Amino acid sequence: TGKDRSLLKLGVSFFLFGLINNVLYVIILSAALDLVPPSTPKGIIAFCNITPSLMVKLGWPYLLKGRIRYARRVVGCCTLSFIGMLVIAFHESLFSRLLGICLASFSSGLGEMTFLQLSTTYSPPSVGGRSVGYFASGTGAAGIVGAFMWWELRGLGVQTGVGVSAVLPFILPLTYFFILPRPAAFSHLSSSTSYIPIPADDLETGIDDDVSIQDDTEISVEPKATTGLSAADKWRLVKPMLLKYMLPLFCVYTFEYTINQGVAPTLLYPVPSHGLISKIIHSVRDYYPLWQLVYQTTVFFSRSSISLGLKTLPARLLPAPAIIQFVILLILVSESAVGLLPEDRAGGSIFLVFLLISIEGICGGLAYVNVFYRVNQEQPGPSSMHDPELAKQEREFKIGSIGFADSSGILLASILAVPTEVELCRAQVARGKYLCQGL
Repeated sequence: TGKDRSLLKLGVSFFLFGLINNVLYVIILSAALDLVPPSTPKGIIAFCNITPSLMVKLGWPYLLKGRIRYARRVVGCCTLSFIGMLVIAFHESLFSRLLGICLASFSSGLGEMTFLQLSTTYSPPSVGGRSVGYFASGTGAAGIVGAFMWWELRGLGVQTGVGVSAVLPFILPLTYFFILPRPAAFSHLSSSTSYIPIPADDLETGIDDDVSIQDDTEISVEPKATTGLSAADKWRLVKPMLLKYMLPLFCVYTFEYTINQGVAPTLLYPVPSHGLISKIIHSVRDYYPLWQLVYQTTVFFSRSSISLGLKTLPARLLPAPAIIQFVILLILVSESAVGLLPEDRAGGSIFLVFLLISIEGICGGLAYVNVFYRVNQEQPGPSSMHDPELAKQEREFKIGSIGFADSSGILLASILAVPTEVELCRAQVARGKYLCQGL
């Protein structure tokens, strides 16, 4: 039916938005060893890959006001990513490559915020929630797809490999203009009159019709064309979300990236000589990529939970993933520092780490998709109930404003990870385990 086709196109569109928007981030991290000289700390790649994104999420929703021009943003994100990847590919100086990484990071942060805000323009809530679910699934798939792509492309060299990757951003505007159904396609499903989806916007005729079409179609419901959220309005909207949504998301990302960047590199064991694990692990260096693969795979499946039709977490359980991850962090730190099982039971230790990192990935994915799903489903407050444009801007601001919680958690974790890895390695050497020194 027409409804089913529209829902399918919506799901495909938001999945591609999440996949393509995040895949360059993963490719850049995967290519870190190839992008900078051996003497350059690889942490500088991670820093340049997250800081511009954090600045966007921290400043953009709070400083800008008025209607979002989605077509302009999508085209802008595509252009910035394309230029950033070309700079990385065709300039070999460290400064130029870091500049290219910063451009791609800026674009990724703006893109994630934009597509999450775009999901709020779809009504009824079930359609908006579907958009978030498929977007989250796409971001989860980006971890696996990006790592695999660079594994295949790295043999071509940095210039060709990154240059080929530079064409990926063009999928974003192509999807936006030619696949994504307009919010009006679902308006007949909504019985609510308190929220009016974004009208025939720039999906039809391109960027320049932002003003003309919207002005024509909204004149009957929007008497005040200059409606916008004040600083006081934004603070009023943010305050209830600080503890409810932002703190759990911040903690989840701080704990999981501290594990991934600071603890996982030290979870090393002798190379197994028999069993299934011996077919995967051929050297000590293989353990860290294995832990990352386990993490990325479980994140993908947990971020896909809503798109797979699984139930969402109850609001009261949103802090649970962060609590579980903190416990996992403590256990893995103890395993790395002192060893929870005897040295002659390395197989048991490997299985324990495999299980804990799987749970870590599940918790991280569930936190991400459920927090943004909950924000997407929140209805406008009484003050904007009778002003459709103001209600739309409130929904867009709320989901856009919490994005800095995860990015700031990643940034804090990148700061904590370096001393954590160093101290854990020292603790291992002190008890006669020297594997970390051989990397």
